[in-house]
Amino acid sequence: MILGSRKGALAVSVYVLLGLTGLPVFTEGGGIGYIFQPTFGYLIGFIAGAYITGRIVHGGELTMPRLLIGCFAGLLVVYAMGMAYYWAISKFWLHSPIGIWPLFLYCFLLAVPGDICLCILSAVLGKRLIPAIGLSYRTV
Repeated sequence: MILGSRKGALAVSVYVLLGLTGLPVFTEGGGIGYIFQPTFGYLIGFIAGAYITGRIVHGGELTMPRLLIGCFAGLLVVYAMGMAYYWAISKFWLHSPIGIWPLFLYCFLLAVPGDICLCILSAVLGKRLIPAIGLSYRTV
């Protein structure tokens, strides 16, 4: 959110690439084999989510509604990509398909309350930090 769309997506891409090269920055370590983990889709979603969030937040006047919409839109992208990848890897790679209800329960419903709180906190902090560090919200 603070870095903007391009720099935010680039920062997350570097993080993912570092993990894929073997640095243990992911939950279960790192390495190229991590792409076969069902949760890798969330990391892909982080890249797209960072871009979407930055695009919305820095696309106009820096208001709390804009910050919240940006955060929640990014969160939606992360969950959509993460859940789709989880389902596909489970079915086609692990040959252990997961139903829609268990997918929704374990990959969304149990995790989203905390993420909603983090979105609100991020918006509040972003509202104060972006002007404080001198970033122009329209040019980032």
